[in-house]
Amino acid sequence: MEVGAVAAMRYVKDGIKAARLVMQHTKHTMLVGDRASAFAISMGLPGPTNLSSSESMEKWTRWKENHCQPNFWKNVAPVDSCGPYQPKDNMGLNKGICSEANSMGIIESRTSLVGPHNHDTISMVVIDKMGHVAVGTSTNGATFKIPGRVGDGPIAGSSAYADDEVGACGATGDGDIMMRFLPCYQVVESMRQGMEPKLAAKDAIARIARKYPDFMGAVFAISKNGVHAGACHGWTFQYSVRSPDTDDVKVFMVLP
Repeated sequence: MEVGAVAAMRYVKDGIKAARLVMQHTKHTMLVGDRASAFAISMGLPGPTNLSSSESMEKWTRWKENHCQPNFWKNVAPVDSCGPYQPKDNMGLNKGICSEANSMGIIESRTSLVGPHNHDTISMVVIDKMGHVAVGTSTNGATFKIPGRVGDGPIAGSSAYADDEVGACGATGDGDIMMRFLPCYQVVESMRQGMEPKLAAKDAIARIARKYPDFMGAVFAISKNGVHAGACHGWTFQYSVRSPDTDDVKVFMVLP
């Protein structure tokens, strides 16, 4: 099994190509930050490139004018500002006080900043004529994320996972939540144990929903034989399939 990933890489447009270069030309699994950018450029990818657009700059300006709301900070003060932020004193962190765990294991509701229009994760699986399975994921990250944040895209087993002996999985949604559960690894391992893709996908999503009832996310699963299915929570999910048996791309809709 070969894996390559990059994260927090700036000034290089083709993240998926950079990840492939990591896989093909290094013994590492992931490179991050400015060093990942330097690596990609040294290996022939265009850069440094300004990746900001007039639309993204306008959106960022409006967000700043709105006191950087909404954002991904929590338990900090001052709340309605662009920072700098400090931890709230009433968290008990400075008093050696541990909060009592929720006996049901359910995490308190949080306002999700993830929706169909503010992130752009793409996950794709390919099975070649020899039966080899490959999967790749690319994303621009979460809108208004805290600088330095790494999502689930480059985490093997979270947004993507594949095994020639079993099949593959791709995922999208609230990456900060989903990466805590490695849903695609779970899907592939469930299929390895005999689950059909549909049940494996539903099981992986249900494991997250039990802890985070308000999360938004989806996975699709495909067996090595081409049987595919999807599951989602909090939104309606679509995925596309093309195979030798189809004349064109077919779109499948998955309801929560």
